[in-house]
Amino acid sequence: MKHKTSEMMAMLDQSHVMRYMDELSAEEKKELVDQIDSLDLSVLGVDAAEEERGKFEPLFATTLEEIDKKREHYKKIGLQAIREGKVGAVLLAGGQGSRLGFDKPKGTFNIGVDHDLYIFECLINNLMDVVKEAHTWVPLFIMTSVDNKKDTIDFFREHNYFGYSDDNVWFFAQEQLPTVDTNGKLMLADKGKVLTAPNGNGGWYASMEKTGMLKILRDSKIKWLNVFAVDNVLQRIADPCFLGAVIDSGKVSGAKVVAKAAPDEKVGVLCLEDGRPSIVEYYEMTEEMRTSREENGMLSYNYGVILNYLFRVDKLNKTLKVKLPLHRAFKKIKYLNDDGEIVTPDEPNAYKFETLALDMVKLQDNCLAYEVDRKKEFAPVKNKTGVDSVETARELLKYNGVEI
Repeated sequence: MKHKTSEMMAMLDQSHVMRYMDELSAEEKKELVDQIDSLDLSVLGVDAAEEERGKFEPLFATTLEEIDKKREHYKKIGLQAIREGKVGAVLLAGGQGSRLGFDKPKGTFNIGVDHDLYIFECLINNLMDVVKEAHTWVPLFIMTSVDNKKDTIDFFREHNYFGYSDDNVWFFAQEQLPTVDTNGKLMLADKGKVLTAPNGNGGWYASMEKTGMLKILRDSKIKWLNVFAVDNVLQRIADPCFLGAVIDSGKVSGAKVVAKAAPDEKVGVLCLEDGRPSIVEYYEMTEEMRTSREENGMLSYNYGVILNYLFRVDKLNKTLKVKLPLHRAFKKIKYLNDDGEIVTPDEPNAYKFETLALDMVKLQDNCLAYEVDRKKEFAPVKNKTGVDSVETARELLKYNGVEI
């Protein structure tokens, strides 16, 4: 087994990952070989070549005004789906709070000022609004990373799930992928372990399959999954009106969107690509796309995504057969150097490989763009200060009547 693995590593010009084999115990050797044999080494063939994109066209949203006119109708449909147990929620919480200067799961960050108020707590409070209205619990699946799973579970237990029903919460870890240095070489976390990192937020459904979560979906007869990101403290989850609008539209997916604050706002825009729903990142847009306007003066590419999607489960099952594209991200990654020392770099030094949730959107036949008021539903906590920061999120929480 060892010989075969060594041979494979030599063929891939990656023999260096086994250079400490003589220093490892028999058990550690077996663990390293087993890990190498289980790694997805397709990352070694991923380069920085830009993805070929198709023909973009605008995708217009169901507007705030249109939603208001049918709010009660949509809400009734959404609440019925929740009460019938057809709706589950998936919280993508694999990230650490490193950009906030906080070396723990981002959801455990205390955003409170006068009293404790954690990011996870904000999200659970938002979901509890729906639970109280529907008079039933919404099954909640929380995706962690391998590294922060224990911390996340311990945190929820310590805080009694912030009043949520622990019988209706499941934790699962997203898959890991190897990292490579700037020369395309695999890296070590320690002498008996290849360095890996979470595979991005696009792999959430495949990770649910690998961790047995899809059996719970099937047994519970859940038909819709609302997927949302941890770092937006105003995120409305299992929103009955959003659910109802998507179900009523007959479409297989939905995305909450906000009108752009300015043509050059750095936000991914929901659009059509070769006739299918897609997302174009701000840096991919041409000047013409950024500034193009409709007859009524509205930007043609006007609606930014906030990572709050609704997917039909039967359509998600078909995506399991599709290998999502891998995107390279240049990051600061702690590693074991050639001298057997752990190094914490000051500058980006290695590539992580990530799948993106937006690529799941591209696999859907259609998607309802559902506009929300950014002041009420969009308070991202990405930075310590400045734009989309702890400071701006606190102000928006106060604006929405949340005591901080």
